[in-house]
Amino acid sequence: MPAAENLIENLPTMNKNQGGVQSLEIGLSILDVLIDCNEPMMLKDIAQAMQMHPAKCHRYLVSLIRKHYARQLSDGRYGLGDRVHAMGALGAMGQTAFNQNNILNRLTHIANEIKDNLNCGVQIAKWFSEGPIIIQSVEPDSAISIITRIGSRMPLTTSATGHLFASYQPDAIIKPLVIAEWQAKQEPAITEKWQHFNQLRAKVRTQGYATVTGDMLMGINAITIPVIIPQLSTTANLYDKDKLSVESLSLEYAITIIGTTEQLPMSEQHNVVEQILAIAQRYQIV
Repeated sequence: MPAAENLIENLPTMNKNQGGVQSLEIGLSILDVLIDCNEPMMLKDIAQAMQMHPAKCHRYLVSLIRKHYARQLSDGRYGLGDRVHAMGALGAMGQTAFNQNNILNRLTHIANEIKDNLNCGVQIAKWFSEGPIIIQSVEPDSAISIITRIGSRMPLTTSATGHLFASYQPDAIIKPLVIAEWQAKQEPAITEKWQHFNQLRAKVRTQGYATVTGDMLMGINAITIPVIIPQLSTTANLYDKDKLSVESLSLEYAITIIGTTEQLPMSEQHNVVEQILAIAQRYQIV
């Protein structure tokens, strides 16, 4: 912990030149000492760091405690108060919001580059409690629009987006949603269909992406890849098959490429996926 050398001597000059309040600056300097230490301190140690008499230091600590910026423990040591922890939580929330905006900016750049390279439509989906929702889309340079509207929920059972998200969520979350889709269409033999759907989920996890060929729209193919943010991810790599388990996975975003059978032939799906991943990796995605 750095000592606050000559701190008190410097404060009058700061006050004179900038019109500050010296007592406030001293109190904040004591708070800085507690923050830098990041663990409870004895009064004598705080006073030593401040190069201040303990009795004077104690008076400032009393004021910090009254305003909940510091607290005194039962053993007599002083630590950070609830107000400091609250400000730290707000800062963390702000950083989370910044990270989310940064992710969406990168995903939008990726979508545009994929569209330019493959001349296909691109959709960005996010997982919500009710299923995957389209949050961004990029139209191809084509007279025919095949993009799903922003805000639309993608079906889990018939879309590449749905297949991918279903494969990276636990049964307890996915099974009720999938069964509800089948029941809405009055599908028979739901038990058998669930078994087949689980086989599909396993295949998607093994290959690392999902595809459909005309399942939603005749003559329209789609490929969906998961979005992995290395610096934010606390789960196993979705492409590391040795570490893969449904319980360890958490998928928030996915990118779907949509095109006609001529634009997106399934015979070339491996090459197309490689192109998509190469673009995504340049933006530190996947």
